[in-house]
Amino acid sequence: MSLSFNNLRNAVLVFVLLPLLAVLVALAMLALREFEQQMELRMQEDIELVARSIRLPISAAMVRRDAMDVQQALDSAFQLEQVFGVYVYDYHGELVATSGPRSPSLERRHEARLITATGSQGAFEERQGREVFSFFLPLTDAGGRIVGLLQITRDVTRFQAYIAQMRWQGGVAIVLLSLIFLFVVLIGYHRAVGRHVSRLAGAMQSVGTGARGLRVPEQGPQELRLLATTMNEMLERREDSERALEAQRAQRAELEEKLRQSEKLAAIGQLAAGVAHELGTPLGVIAGRAQRARRGVPKGSHTATEMESLLAELGRVEHIVRQLLNFARRNPLNRRAISLPALMADVVSRVRMGTQRPEIEVHAAPTDASGTLTILADPARLEQALGNLLENAIHAARERVTVAWRRITENSREMLEIAVADDGPGIADAHVDRLFEPFFTTKPTGEGTGLGLAVAHVAIEDHGGELRLDQAWSPGTRFVVTLPLSEAAADA
Repeated sequence: MSLSFNNLRNAVLVFVLLPLLAVLVALAMLALREFEQQMELRMQEDIELVARSIRLPISAAMVRRDAMDVQQALDSAFQLEQVFGVYVYDYHGELVATSGPRSPSLERRHEARLITATGSQGAFEERQGREVFSFFLPLTDAGGRIVGLLQITRDVTRFQAYIAQMRWQGGVAIVLLSLIFLFVVLIGYHRAVGRHVSRLAGAMQSVGTGARGLRVPEQGPQELRLLATTMNEMLERREDSERALEAQRAQRAELEEKLRQSEKLAAIGQLAAGVAHELGTPLGVIAGRAQRARRGVPKGSHTATEMESLLAELGRVEHIVRQLLNFARRNPLNRRAISLPALMADVVSRVRMGTQRPEIEVHAAPTDASGTLTILADPARLEQALGNLLENAIHAARERVTVAWRRITENSREMLEIAVADDGPGIADAHVDRLFEPFFTTKPTGEGTGLGLAVAHVAIEDHGGELRLDQAWSPGTRFVVTLPLSEAAADA
């Protein structure tokens, strides 16, 4: 057991239990001492009662100087169990009669005279190896004149042995009672306080090692229940603060990543604009001269075939330059009210005309009662973004592409959700994080520029919306566009 007073159990033992035990021992010793005094007083009273009962006949016999009557009175008193010896002295201290062992107490006359003069008294002495108590009572005549002295002795050895036994038994009882009291207090402390404090300490130790979601049982006395409740509230506030801090960190990291991405896209956009501007004029000159040269070459000749291939490649380069310009263009939006069904019909018609996969079925329809939905948007930018999504879906689909839109409520705001889905092989997990990076493509070389999704992403963001990949969609791929609806557009 630790002796540190910082321990609540030891503090209870030292400052509560030990003082109580000390008071208990003191009271027991006082009670035992009082018992001894009462027993001793009772013994003295018994001897005094015997002495006073034979005093008158002995005094009368002393006045008559009848030694026989004195001896008979002494013998009658000696027959009592309490009496060890009876002795009678005359006025001068001479032993007149005795019954029992000879008393060594009054062998000198001046002692007898002194006791006779001072009156009755008692004293303890040792005789023949035994401790006895002697009571002295003066003998008087009818006129009150002292004529002698009566001494009655009692053996107190048995009395002393009984007192010693009582002391020993009392000490054992005090020790046993102290141990029982100690055991009861310790058990009571453990049941009422200790186990609950141990739970609190264990919970706080677990929390200190990093445990989360831990709660302290609200049990025990009212004070400990209040402490446990306060600790649980503190743990809840701490966890709420940690969650809020983690959310802030995640939001900050997301904002920093968006900022880096925006800076990266801005730099790429500036580069793309410069490249497109520098290539636009020479490409136009080359395309014009190639067309004029083709008109001067006989049809079906090898030179005509080469010129057709050259013009096709020039067309691909012009398409890339337009994509670069579209990506770099971040001009203010020219918003106006447009019919979403009509816009979707135009997008599907334009993409279907330019696709090389006529076998792919394209289905476009609303999924709720928003068939006549009107939105405020830049028609050219939005049509370009949706067209790029649709072109990618047709390129990846096996048999079918679905375009659907509906109204939704997100964070108490009316939103428009447009989904473009295909039944193709889907997108590998390794490519998900790079989908919207400029110039990133999974198509074979020569079949894609890697700018389609990047252009769509920029256009949707400029409209205050979001373009994301639905990773839970299977099989195939599904892109979801979310755009805010203004009150005017929503009511249209």
